Amino acid sequence: MKSQSAKVLHEIAGKSILGHVLDAVLPLSAKEVRVVVGAHRESVESHLGQNYPQAKAIFQAERRGTGHAVQIALEEISGQGNVLILAGDTPLITSETLTEFLASHGNGGIDVSVLTALLPDPFGYGRILRDETGALFGIVEERDASDEEKLVEEVNTGVYLFDLAALRSAIHKLNTDNSQGELYLTDVISLIKENDGTAVAILSNDYTETLGINDRSQLAECDALMRDRINLKHMLAGVSIIDPTTTWIEADVKIDADATIYPGSFLSGRTQIATGSHIGPRSTLVNVEVHEGAKIIESNCSDSVIGARATVGPFTFLRAGTVLADESKAGAFVEIKNSKVGEGSKVPHLSYVGDADIGEGTNIGAATIFVNYDGVNKHRTVVGDHVRVGSDSMLIAPVVIGDGAYTAAGSVITENVPAGAIGVARGRQRNILGWVLRKRSGTKSAEAAIQAGASESTEKNGAQ
Repeated sequence: MKSQSAKVLHEIAGKSILGHVLDAVLPLSAKEVRVVVGAHRESVESHLGQNYPQAKAIFQAERRGTGHAVQIALEEISGQGNVLILAGDTPLITSETLTEFLASHGNGGIDVSVLTALLPDPFGYGRILRDETGALFGIVEERDASDEEKLVEEVNTGVYLFDLAALRSAIHKLNTDNSQGELYLTDVISLIKENDGTAVAILSNDYTETLGINDRSQLAECDALMRDRINLKHMLAGVSIIDPTTTWIEADVKIDADATIYPGSFLSGRTQIATGSHIGPRSTLVNVEVHEGAKIIESNCSDSVIGARATVGPFTFLRAGTVLADESKAGAFVEIKNSKVGEGSKVPHLSYVGDADIGEGTNIGAATIFVNYDGVNKHRTVVGDHVRVGSDSMLIAPVVIGDGAYTAAGSVITENVPAGAIGVARGRQRNILGWVLRKRSGTKSAEAAIQAGASESTEKNGAQ
């Protein structure tokens, strides 16, 4: 991966590679789940502890191959039953496929089942070897395969189901007589067969589920396949996705039927979208709760709540802590953070609202700034119901604008405005007559003024 992070901690669809594998395994209700950890031990174990505490980490201090990993994973395991083994880098595997695999193995009489797949390009995978009857004979790794064996298209997916007693009997007989000098788990198949055990190969219905990840290209390939799978699930459940190839929806996102997702949108984290909502085009939502009938156009929203029939965008930035009530509006080039906008209230254009509480039916004029930061601390602004804040106002927090109050356009409001009052905080306008003709003579501005009938003022100070 050429990364400072563990391979299995790279993400697709908002979850780690390892997380996807565990999500497929845990519904099978195994008595115990063990994860063998080698490189990047601390970060992987921390990830497991925070997200999958039911999985026990087993540290493989010396990496001597897959067979060695299974040897240490089996320590302190007693009793009878079956052992399911998977690679940690196959995030597309599903619980449904694993359940079918377990059912095909049966409850007895088979010592090992191997899940196989037919790949268009099997390079790098271990090849499945069958005898003249078609029965599983063994598995040969790519590096140890002959030219003839490399022509085999059926590959080992790294998913096995072993009878515990048969696995115990064979696992400690492994040797390192191979090109990598490692203990191969695949060699256990031959050892079981030599001991008159039974081994079967079960072909997967969908080879894409078994794809592994070894580099960034394969990571992107699996991410795209997961995208398609997630989008298909939502579309079959009644969600309209206009262009599935440009719509990215992470695994934990929930979308109700009759929502519409437009091209270029990215839905992430714990985002929830209610019926009748329209998202996009080109919108990013991270941990956003969208209520019924809301519309979000070309905007970036995170950790926010957007009420029913509210509208957002275009080019709007909703930051953490934003709550838009029903039928409210955050319009073009508006940024809001840690603020509540009441029902039916509007912040239509070119404004910043930070650390504020806005009541119902209020209109915030264009280019208004809620000045919430004094250089050390943040302060809140409270704007009441049915307030009209004039364009280009600056509200210097902490300040309260009472119900039904107005502020004059261009005002810098530093004191509370009582209910029903108008706050005016700006200098009186002065027009200096003839200034352009005196100070900018010969310019196009002066020529235009003369044509409009302007002349130099005869007043001493040139003002009125």
